[in-house]
Amino acid sequence: MSHLLTVCLLLLLGWFWLDSLRAREIAIGICQAACRQRELQFLDQAVALRRLGLSWRSEGVRLRRVYRFDFSEEGMGRRQGYIVMRGLHLEDLSFGLPEQVSDA
Repeated sequence: MSHLLTVCLLLLLGWFWLDSLRAREIAIGICQAACRQRELQFLDQAVALRRLGLSWRSEGVRLRRVYRFDFSEEGMGRRQGYIVMRGLHLEDLSFGLPEQVSDA
């Protein structure tokens, strides 16, 4: 019985590790695309995990990860933004900048 429990725990740990890598890859891709769209520089080409928790919604329980990333507006200075992933889906993305208003 203890061997079965050990195997289950190892499988759970492996799933968590692979799921975390996939969520991080998706978060990096979203940040890169959002920076390109806003004409910002995505610095370090990386995101850093700041918080990990569980999120309960009508769709069920999912892992909720909050990542921090650095960007630059004009190549001078460094600003921080964050991205929130619920499972493998984007929940929120913030640059902490005022919204761009287009003249139409």
